[in-house]
Amino acid sequence: MVDEALSAGAVARRLGVAVTTLRTWHQRYGLGPSEHIPGHHRRYTPSDLVRLEIMRRLTAEGVSPAEAARWARQAPDPTVNGTVTPTRVHPTGRDGGGTIPVGRAGPAARGLARAAMRLDAAAISETIAHALAADGVVATWDSLLRPVLAGIGERHAATSGLIEVEHLMSRCVSEALAAASRAKVPTGPARILLSCADEEQHTLPLEALAAALAEAGVSYRMLGARVPVAALVEAVNRTGPAAVVLWSHTRATADPAQLSALLAAPRRPLLVLAAGPGWRADTLPAGVVRPVDLAEAVSLSAAVRDALHQSRRD
Repeated sequence: MVDEALSAGAVARRLGVAVTTLRTWHQRYGLGPSEHIPGHHRRYTPSDLVRLEIMRRLTAEGVSPAEAARWARQAPDPTVNGTVTPTRVHPTGRDGGGTIPVGRAGPAARGLARAAMRLDAAAISETIAHALAADGVVATWDSLLRPVLAGIGERHAATSGLIEVEHLMSRCVSEALAAASRAKVPTGPARILLSCADEEQHTLPLEALAAALAEAGVSYRMLGARVPVAALVEAVNRTGPAAVVLWSHTRATADPAQLSALLAAPRRPLLVLAAGPGWRADTLPAGVVRPVDLAEAVSLSAAVRDALHQSRRD
């Protein structure tokens, strides 16, 4: 699994459990870190990780913690020739399997997916908060949150299940992004307007953009989901934003007429961004920019803000 010993936080993220859960397993069942260096906190070795994976898998399948711990402690030495033999998570449940696919995403994403499948809100929130603090909004979105959310969507499309997983995960992500936005409130006027397209209900990517803008020191206004084009144009005319980001997740909500209405507004913004997979590049009106990802949307928004500030100085 890994070659180096890890802290409790790193192990929790890999397994998709809360750190408090690891402490409980250590205190009650003796499944704790075995590497000890004087003057340092104990660390989890690869053998510890494999036993903890057995514990996690069995408890997720309904085995009592005490019984699962007994099996984990009695497991044979999990290392072979200095490497760790990974344990398998067997498919369970009516939804066609016990895992969420995350592609090539790393251990933290796989741990988050496991926590989501268990509906473990504490572990989900803990993993997201740690990633935001350590890596920032853009990297957390691209490397952790988006792969897991896409995996849940993929599984739902194939099985019509995991609705409860998607709802809990979305709530935890939304709360974490809101907390990140509040942690660094930009100063100055809000010159970036964020809005979903008419009838568009998928707001998480727009919330990620809001948190990333706050992190970059760019002030914004968020209108949220399902904004009719007349209301959006009215908001533009009332606030005079330098840039408008219009998010569309699906082709059904990506009507280019909404973008044309923004370009024709009396207080036309300097920049109109058509964000999201719903928009088709060949249908966008002239003058509309389609950012390729979250990082580019942040960069473009910051650039137009800076250009406006510079023009005022000149």
